[in-house]
Amino acid sequence: MGAICDLDPGLGFDKIAQNFLFIGHGIEISLKLLFGGIFIGILFGGILSILRYSGMCRPVINGFISIIRGTPVMLQLSFVYFITPGIIGVKLGIISAGIIAFGINSSAYIAEILRSGIESLPKGQFEAAQTLEIPGFYIWRDIILPQVIANILPAMVNEVISLLKETALIATIGGMDIMRRSQAIAAEQYEYFMPLCIAALYYYSLVLIIEFVGRKIERRRALW
Repeated sequence: MGAICDLDPGLGFDKIAQNFLFIGHGIEISLKLLFGGIFIGILFGGILSILRYSGMCRPVINGFISIIRGTPVMLQLSFVYFITPGIIGVKLGIISAGIIAFGINSSAYIAEILRSGIESLPKGQFEAAQTLEIPGFYIWRDIILPQVIANILPAMVNEVISLLKETALIATIGGMDIMRRSQAIAAEQYEYFMPLCIAALYYYSLVLIIEFVGRKIERRRALW
């Protein structure tokens, strides 16, 4: 810290602390986007996986996943924010548009993660459950999904981390998240190094927390 202040006398401790707090207030928006997006992603991705495995609308679902995975997240975010209001007649706020766009994007990847988890299970389990005439709902809830969740936990942690980093794109439509706030300070103070380092510190800290929680869940799951 002292070395940095020595290089630039105008960049004192107070200014660094103010910048640190100002950028830190963007965590709230980043977390809203992360939790909202991952909730939609898990919900919609789970529905897509079950429908596809059951053979319902498989070409449509495959096409949807292919398009989402084959186009940039920024394009999807811009489409939801700028185009969707003209289609549905309702203007979306920046946060709402971000949650929807990130949720839809994440659902395609989570559907693929779930597909790999389902396909890793022996098909004999499905056949045995059907032979015993167990209702489909209970087959998925009590037999299939618990095993699938255990198999895909590492991949899901990676998806959450990826989604967290993608939330920085909300800055492109004016969302005052961590990234946008660091850019605002950089533009105001003509100093990019420190604001970007602070933003990187916040993002990296959040990633470490996600990894820690993921490891705790994996260890606890291993004891079940």
